[in-house]
Amino acid sequence: MASPLRGIRVIEFEGIGPAPYAGMLLADLGADVIRISRPKAERGPLIADTGDSVMLRGRTEVTLNLKDMDDLAEAVRLVASADALIEGLRPGAMEKLSLGPEAMLAANPALVYCRITGWGQEGPLAKTAGHDINYIALSGALALMGPADRPPFPPANLIGDFGGGGLFAALGLLAALIEAQRTGQGQVVDSAMLDGAASQMTFLYAWASTGMWVPGREANLLDGAAPFYRCYRCADGRFVAVGAIEPQFFAAMMEGLGLSDEDWDQADRSAWPALAERIGAVFMRESRDHWAQHFAGTDACVTPVLDMWEASHHPHNATRGTFLEDPTRPAPGPRMGRPA
Repeated sequence: MASPLRGIRVIEFEGIGPAPYAGMLLADLGADVIRISRPKAERGPLIADTGDSVMLRGRTEVTLNLKDMDDLAEAVRLVASADALIEGLRPGAMEKLSLGPEAMLAANPALVYCRITGWGQEGPLAKTAGHDINYIALSGALALMGPADRPPFPPANLIGDFGGGGLFAALGLLAALIEAQRTGQGQVVDSAMLDGAASQMTFLYAWASTGMWVPGREANLLDGAAPFYRCYRCADGRFVAVGAIEPQFFAAMMEGLGLSDEDWDQADRSAWPALAERIGAVFMRESRDHWAQHFAGTDACVTPVLDMWEASHHPHNATRGTFLEDPTRPAPGPRMGRPA
């Protein structure tokens, strides 16, 4: 894999979730990431460090006690020689350590100072605690998750922490790096998981403004209401995912299910419950893997719902190398290279 960020040095201050994920993305793309960790940081009994340690690939780790003046001076020296800094502490925490953006940009005017928080650096909630579920709740995203007759389901911290936090921060950091290389001037990147989650919903907010998306779960095209965009249980208790939105894909799915001779109007929302029941009855006749093989190579947009262990061994993922040899480690990406 190409290393487009070779020569870029990033200082990452220890954190959990989105900050190490952003650092991992940059390291995977070739950046020289130096992680400053604290001595024996206490995380509590419910937070295993395995996930973060897996994300720490490609780093150089330096353990510093930032309350010790000599160690603090070493941290400042590292930042002064870097292109970018990543931190995921509460607003004001870095300033208390004398490592805030004003001091660090004074020492290194071209520095990109990337701050990742849940609520952002300002606002009534800025200094209060929270987690992914809280941030996406305030963005409007959580209200979309899960069945209509049950409380919203948290989507495994993917939308706030990693999409709205780590990815959003990495994008902002890279954009600021481009400008810093052009102008010699660094800046602060304020990446809030709340903002990132809201940004991911741009098209849904646009749909809502025109009436294409209505309030409530399981009431819209992409939230499980549409019989051609949802999951179905199979005879073995496992599931298939159906994403046959376009008419030609819907026709391919119906043909594969032996329902092509039935007259269903895909756009008739009043018929969706009955159509879902009809499709579901057919899927219940056979196992998940039967349907996966049956629809393989077609444009019906029917795929098996795999668990994490199955996903790491799927032939397509194996061919692409989507996972490293250890199935707990998704491979670096996005892929980069030049034509031969």
